[in-house]
Amino acid sequence: MVSLPEELRAREAAARQRVEELQSEAAELALRLEKAREDLSRLEITRETVVQVLAELSEAEVTGPDVAAGDVHEPDKASVPHGSGVTMVPP
Repeated sequence: MVSLPEELRAREAAARQRVEELQSEAAELALRLEKAREDLSRLEITRETVVQVLAELSEAEVTGPDVAAGDVHEPDKASVPHGSGVTMVPP
């Protein structure tokens, strides 16, 4: 028959092992989460840049080719971007 102190030590060792396993899993998940956040951030920035460029191109078409690139006004956020062969995908 196993004594109570021996049983408690065995259970403590098993619990400690489980904690270490979970800590390892948590560290791995934290790294994966950080990478996913970085990927998301890059995609958001790319989408925002594409929308801005398309809006500027649309405004340049409206104002005419004689307007210098530096003279183009900030596009109205409500304006619809235009781009030949470009499909806008909602976020």
